[in-house]
Amino acid sequence: MGLSTFIGGVHPYEGKELSADKPIQVIQPKGELVYPLSQHIGAPAKPLVAKGDKVLVGQKIAEAGGFISANVICSVSGTVKGIEPRLVANGAIVQSIIVENDNEYTAIEGFGEKRDYTKLSKEEIRNIVKEAGIVGLGGAGFPTNVKLAPKDDNAIDHIIVNAAECEPYLTSDYRLMMEQPERLIGGIKVMLSMFPNAKGVIGIEENKPEAIKLLEGLVKDEPKISVCPLKTKYPQGGERFLIYAVTGGREISSAMLPADAGCIVDNVDTVISIYNAVCESTPLIRKIITVTGDAVKNPQNFQVPLGMCYREILEAAGGFKEEPEKMISGGPMMGQALFSLDIPVMKNSSALTCFTKDQVAANPESPCIRCGRCIDVCPEHIVPQIMMGAAERNDLALFEKLNGMECCECGSCTFICPAHRPLTQAFKEMRKAVMAARRKKA
Repeated sequence: MGLSTFIGGVHPYEGKELSADKPIQVIQPKGELVYPLSQHIGAPAKPLVAKGDKVLVGQKIAEAGGFISANVICSVSGTVKGIEPRLVANGAIVQSIIVENDNEYTAIEGFGEKRDYTKLSKEEIRNIVKEAGIVGLGGAGFPTNVKLAPKDDNAIDHIIVNAAECEPYLTSDYRLMMEQPERLIGGIKVMLSMFPNAKGVIGIEENKPEAIKLLEGLVKDEPKISVCPLKTKYPQGGERFLIYAVTGGREISSAMLPADAGCIVDNVDTVISIYNAVCESTPLIRKIITVTGDAVKNPQNFQVPLGMCYREILEAAGGFKEEPEKMISGGPMMGQALFSLDIPVMKNSSALTCFTKDQVAANPESPCIRCGRCIDVCPEHIVPQIMMGAAERNDLALFEKLNGMECCECGSCTFICPAHRPLTQAFKEMRKAVMAARRKKA
């Protein structure tokens, strides 16, 4: 029987050997912490503190600014220096709460207390997750409490843990599976307690055999939890493709939510964060970050407080062994190029990947040769070649007609293109333009 997968996709160089076998190191910041008020999908959080206020570990310093929004929790104790605009990874300038760390890490009352989730109602669990500021930690940043509140709890039959980690070079989820598997399974049990008809499935790519073996052993006596080995292929960890692979063919479009297909999907760190919040009274205050690439002296995974500066984390990895031509927040396929390391770790941060050579700059664009490779690899089965023509003419209507809004911006077409055309970048801008036009029309 073949491994579960989807149609399309690519096989980029994995690069995971640089950091996969190195245990997570816990590091603490030296200087100030920066907490952007927009580090999730939806409305910015609203500050609850002011300049000069004393704050504690685990204290809510900003509250959700709407239904689709998320709280911001302080990861250190110290003093609020101010609320001011700061640069974040995507190049935006975002209002942020600045906290001077006192290096004492004094926590709020009740922080870390054990709690029995079986004695909690669904609404109590959702509220705990909301108060903890948990969002999807795989990149999108969708508020988790909203995801755990579908229209019909009984319609959910799959709780899917995205353990594919298909993005090249990233190994933080793998290290969490190897080092904290009990917390992962505990988080799945918390989620299953909310959905009576659901089963839990952990989808892991076959290039992580140690994690598959470990988790299969731990769930062998759990009738409602199983491990689903997946074919190693990018973007296997994309939400739509993971659902397709794990459920045996269920499909969702860009206009649908996983719940419309009876699924709730969360990545490894999100599920562990649910366990931490519900069972150990610990809100989301830390992130596991992979620092990797051939320009980094000692590639490593670190557990760092949210708000810590990327530059400090790089120093913990020994700095650069050679000056990089390319720095990326995230991985090489879907990450964002950086021009500064003076940015904070946010909830949706995943990695700092640094390369000695900029492969994009080294391979300038040339005319399309009509080879069709982009069509073969597109996991959404759309036609990048023709979509690019619409993008070049800024033809929003044609772009929509070609199902351009179904593009998941995975980068497979750009990766495979022998002409090195910036397909994904063009589609990303077109999708933004279409959504802006829709809002204006509404």
